[in-house]
Amino acid sequence: MRQIIAMGGGGFSMEPDNPLLDQYILQQADKPQPKICFIPTASGDADGYIEKFYDFFNQQPCIPSHLSLFKPPTRDLERFVLEQDIIYVGGGNTKNLLVLWKEWGLDGILKKAWEQEIVLAGLSAGSICWYEEGVTDSYGDKLEPLQALGFLKGSHCPHYDGEAERRPVYRQFIEQGTLPEGIAADDGAAIHYFGQDIKRIVSSRPAAKAYRVSKDGEEELAVEYLGAKR
Repeated sequence: MRQIIAMGGGGFSMEPDNPLLDQYILQQADKPQPKICFIPTASGDADGYIEKFYDFFNQQPCIPSHLSLFKPPTRDLERFVLEQDIIYVGGGNTKNLLVLWKEWGLDGILKKAWEQEIVLAGLSAGSICWYEEGVTDSYGDKLEPLQALGFLKGSHCPHYDGEAERRPVYRQFIEQGTLPEGIAADDGAAIHYFGQDIKRIVSSRPAAKAYRVSKDGEEELAVEYLGAKR
């Protein structure tokens, strides 16, 4: 089954002491030692970001690696990607991520990975990228619409509760028809898709929420907290 896990925010980079979302992602490969590859393109392949990835995943039952487009591990990027069980895309500048992926042909390789049932996951830019469109701050000091890969239909807004302007701007774009209807996710919430269908929504924070946003407003969706019940 084709799987995508789109996180509004969270994971090792935003919640270093809260492993719930990242451990959930590892479980979806259904292997004792899944191969997980971090793609940090949106951050400019920042060394510190890559180090945080290894700091966390080296302590987990998995085989971690990363794919840098500034220092490629191999000339055969397709073979490298298709050998993985999970692809995990980091946050940063979504526009630059998409431009570089297209230039390197990585967009097509990731489509093939998805079709071959490699789990795709990511947060922020690494969440927006899978949808048809999203709302991004990639261009500077304000939020704007952005066309993305289109693996998932509709639009997406991460950090729905984490950045004050996200919610009103996303709703305005949808009400005006600037963006198609879509899914918004708070920091700590993750939308888990099987194909085009939402299988479940999970969270690393008890209060994290997700919404289906249309011209008629917001519909709060059921979210399952992954931690201990309180």
